[in-house]
Amino acid sequence: MGEEDYYLELCERPVHFEKANHVNCVFFDEANKQVFAVRSGGATGVVVKGPDDRNSISFRMEDKGEVKCIKFSLENKILAVQRTSKAVVLPEKRSLKLLKSQSLNVNWYLHCPESAVILLSTTVLGSVLQPFHFRAGTMTKLPKFEIELPAAPKSTKVSLSERDIAMATIYGQLYVLFLRHHARAASSAGAEVVLYHLPREGACKKTHILKLGRTGKFALNVVDNLVVVHHQDTETSVIFDIKLRGEFDGTVTFHHPVLPARSIQPYQIPVAGPAPVTSQSPVPCKLYSSSWIVFQPDIIISASQGYLWNLQVKLQPIVNLLPDKGRLMDFLLQRKECKRVILAVCSQMLSGPDRAALPVVATVFDKLNQECKRYLDAEQSYAAAAEAGQSRCSPLLRRPMRTQAVIDQSDMYTHVLSALTEKKETPPKFVVAVLMEYIRSLNQFQVPVQHYLHELVIKTLVQHNLFYTLHQLLQYHVLSDSKPLACLLLSLESFYPPAHQLSLDMLKRLSTANDEIVEVLLSKHQVLAALRFLRGVGGHDSVSARKFLDAAKQTEDRMLFYTIFRFFEQRNQRLRGNPSFTPGEHCEEHVAFFKQVFGDQALMRPTTF
Repeated sequence: MGEEDYYLELCERPVHFEKANHVNCVFFDEANKQVFAVRSGGATGVVVKGPDDRNSISFRMEDKGEVKCIKFSLENKILAVQRTSKAVVLPEKRSLKLLKSQSLNVNWYLHCPESAVILLSTTVLGSVLQPFHFRAGTMTKLPKFEIELPAAPKSTKVSLSERDIAMATIYGQLYVLFLRHHARAASSAGAEVVLYHLPREGACKKTHILKLGRTGKFALNVVDNLVVVHHQDTETSVIFDIKLRGEFDGTVTFHHPVLPARSIQPYQIPVAGPAPVTSQSPVPCKLYSSSWIVFQPDIIISASQGYLWNLQVKLQPIVNLLPDKGRLMDFLLQRKECKRVILAVCSQMLSGPDRAALPVVATVFDKLNQECKRYLDAEQSYAAAAEAGQSRCSPLLRRPMRTQAVIDQSDMYTHVLSALTEKKETPPKFVVAVLMEYIRSLNQFQVPVQHYLHELVIKTLVQHNLFYTLHQLLQYHVLSDSKPLACLLLSLESFYPPAHQLSLDMLKRLSTANDEIVEVLLSKHQVLAALRFLRGVGGHDSVSARKFLDAAKQTEDRMLFYTIFRFFEQRNQRLRGNPSFTPGEHCEEHVAFFKQVFGDQALMRPTTF
């Protein structure tokens, strides 16, 4: 398989540490994401490395026996070492204060640093879990809940192993993940992952079941809100997205893998050593090794090879593996780094012989604009609350974050739609249909359509001589009235004469000031269009000649300058009986330029009767 077939990969820059052996012991701190390499019980050195650490931390400590666990406090201020099952030692003398205690028979525990929740396994079978939440020096006991174990003969031993439980935050909510190796239903083959939602308040509830469809050894990661399940026997992984639609039975939603099972992309380990040695080829990494240890949310450690990786999702290969464009968009819109891929999908589905049908295009546009509308509404609500002064009173009021899933009209215009209109091989009617479909979708979600989209429609119609369609769109107000649109229509009069009247009608509906329209047209170097507009509204007798002559000269079109100059000569003759410009009009510079280019004889002579 090529790189385009793998949708999971190990990060390019892993944390490298000394391999585990009979002298060197390796520990991992899930809170700080640090690896501790402890040589000879610490007597010959302890090296601490983390993904975000620029420099490793090195120190020595007395060898007082085997180290069972070693960790730093947050910000690496306090070191704690455990050498026996009942004691934790702080190398520096510190005074500790008991804040609160709970009396429970505990089989094992699990800690989630991100949410500051600890989970205790209680009862004989270990299936009753008691969560505690820590915040600002206080400990809160949350409602306990029971994990539903597979049907089995009655046992007096602990049945729920900590290896089969994980805690992770998915879409902002804390979940307990239970890897059930045998489904409770006899008709359901294979293992499954059961998700229990653990809220800050209220009881924990079983909400999702991920169907694995196979048995064997599994490991779990959570990457970009996706549950990744690794299967050691087949050396493959699958991903689940609980936001995608599943099969709901009234209480629980059942999910199947989003994509076919694939291996993590092959990884090459660089050869360490002096320069002559490192010229050797990199060594292939043994993926899904029995020495791999998986930690939440996205960490994979190989103690035997001395590497810590972050697992990553590759979005581009998923585009070809998920042919349903609607489901693909639902998936991509939930990912952090999605914008570039979504825009590429939109471009791809609109070009080539395999371009998507219009209903599919409409579905994709609707999903994009729904997400955009959601953000715009949140932004508007925040602005209104801030204006009302609520932001001072409510610390919970935060400005909505603009994620990559917010793909607005500017993005679509720049990266997709304008490029589509330039592709000669695409049928013009399909191009227009796509543009109108996008505008229809914006209107459906009540997102104001930007004038440059309407301009793109009009220019495309004019380019392909589809004037009848243009007339209909304007006549039935499919294209919304705007000053820029009216100015564009004025400039199209030479191609399509009715455009002049259509633009005047639009301007009347907008009640726009005539001089403002003239300024817009002149700024776009549409000098003749501006003059025609003034003649249409009866303002050509009072307009400044110099303003128009300035604009005509700036275009560097000599024949245009001649036409404008002659028009004002004729106006002068009609109004004053003399074609010459008066000193008050300040046109001496333009008269001199006219003589220089066309000669004195080209000047208009006074007409006498």
